[in-house]
Amino acid sequence: MKLHQSYIKYSFTACLISFSVSALAQVKEQPKKEPEKASIAEEIEVVRPYKPILAEAVKIRRSPDLNDNKPFKPVLTYTVIDKKLELNSNIKELQAQQLAAEREITLSNNLVKIGVGNLNTGLGEVYINTGKDEALQAGMFIKHLSQQGSINKQQFSEQEISGFGRSIGTDKTYAGKIGYNRRSTFFYGFNPEFPAPTADPLKQRFNLIEAEGEMLSNYSQDPDIANYAVKANGYLFGNNAQARENSFTLSGYVNRPLGNFHIGIGASADYTGVKDSLYDISNNLLRANPYIKYQGNGFFLNLGLNLVHEFGAESRFNLLPAVSAEFPIAAEYAVLFAGLNGDVLKTSIRDLSVENPYLGKDYLVKNAIEKMNLFGGVKGNAGAGVGFKAMAYYKRIEDLPLFVNDPYNVSRFNVIYDDGVSSILGFEGEMSFKVSSAIDISGKAEAASYKMATEKEAWFKPAIRLSSNLRGRVNEKLSLDAEIFLNGESNAKTVTFNPLPVENYEVIKSYADLSAGAKYRINNKLGVYLRANNIFGKSYQQYLYYQKLGFNALGGFNYSF
Repeated sequence: MKLHQSYIKYSFTACLISFSVSALAQVKEQPKKEPEKASIAEEIEVVRPYKPILAEAVKIRRSPDLNDNKPFKPVLTYTVIDKKLELNSNIKELQAQQLAAEREITLSNNLVKIGVGNLNTGLGEVYINTGKDEALQAGMFIKHLSQQGSINKQQFSEQEISGFGRSIGTDKTYAGKIGYNRRSTFFYGFNPEFPAPTADPLKQRFNLIEAEGEMLSNYSQDPDIANYAVKANGYLFGNNAQARENSFTLSGYVNRPLGNFHIGIGASADYTGVKDSLYDISNNLLRANPYIKYQGNGFFLNLGLNLVHEFGAESRFNLLPAVSAEFPIAAEYAVLFAGLNGDVLKTSIRDLSVENPYLGKDYLVKNAIEKMNLFGGVKGNAGAGVGFKAMAYYKRIEDLPLFVNDPYNVSRFNVIYDDGVSSILGFEGEMSFKVSSAIDISGKAEAASYKMATEKEAWFKPAIRLSSNLRGRVNEKLSLDAEIFLNGESNAKTVTFNPLPVENYEVIKSYADLSAGAKYRINNKLGVYLRANNIFGKSYQQYLYYQKLGFNALGGFNYSF
């Protein structure tokens, strides 16, 4: 036992000594450290797919997909197409969206209108039309109107029948019309200072047969194609005083565009014969109007001449200017215009009788010459619903025609001429308001100052005229309208014998005439209407000794089919 313990003791001691010697030997064999050399520090970041461990699963609410699937990359094959690449980098024009197709309105081709009123008023009108056709249009119109006032034989009547046709081709359009018009009245005027005539006044009647034909070129987008038109017109006119007038006129024009310029000429040949109980004359005119026009950037210029040759009862040649220009002062809002014109103003018994139906007979027919018409003004609009025009002018007219009462029969009028050159300084203004889609208002004003050559006054020509009208639509069925006309004072020439003839003049007072009407559409075919004229009820005069009708109303119905 002692031996065994001693053995263990010596063995443990020997192991300790061996371990110490070994450790000392290792220390001695370690090489010496070399001095540290300068080195470059680099930071390397290793990027690898995220691989969460199970312990991190508590950080998210849902369990993540632990599978790392590689994305699929298909092999693509490219084919080059031989196609021109369009440059679409510019801003393209916006295309308006098409509206939904609306139901086409069925239009009525024909209309019948019947009306009656106080003052023994009777009205009948018939319109007949072939309907909507892009190539052929034709129609007919028939009218009858009669009225009778409180003065003896203060009666008026008018009958008219006319027809028209139009054919629209590819390059040309043909149009024509023919009609007959008959108007009648009485010479009911008399001087109130003397007893009223006991005998019934004589009747005055006018008959007019007229025909017209026209051929014109249609619009073409080709700027090099010339435009042209030819028109023929003829009429036969007569009255109860055995006055006759027949006329035939052939006119036309040719216009050729050359860029911003237009070169053309208008011409006409007018052959007119006038016959009365004392004379039988010719009043013929040959006209030519060569011109050159320029238009560009809102500027317009017209340079032309009026060449007029009169032959027949009087022969003379007139060379007169025809110049006008326009240029904007505010784009799309106001345009200035000016011009200098001259022309021969033809006198015809047809036109004179329309202006004054109480003409006598055997009066002289002579043309007036507008030697100068200098005008200028501004026109345009002040918004979508307001339009305006204002113009001032100065005219010089030779042989200005005027009406005067016949000194031997005041109920008839003669035509005289201011022997010399008369001067007229005037102003004209127009304005229109479109308050809404249902209300339209328009008005016109005219003012003129006359300086006569030989006559004292411009007989029956007022210094001022004003007119205005209103159109309104209450709803789809009811519409209203009103119109007022104001006429300023004018002068009338009279002759008294004491015992020699002495010239005097009388003042024709100013007057205002207001009229209004209403229309109601019961259905698509039937409607009723009512109209009142001279609402103020004033029996005014336009020509001396001839009173106009007082208050009169007219009502009736119209039927379309």
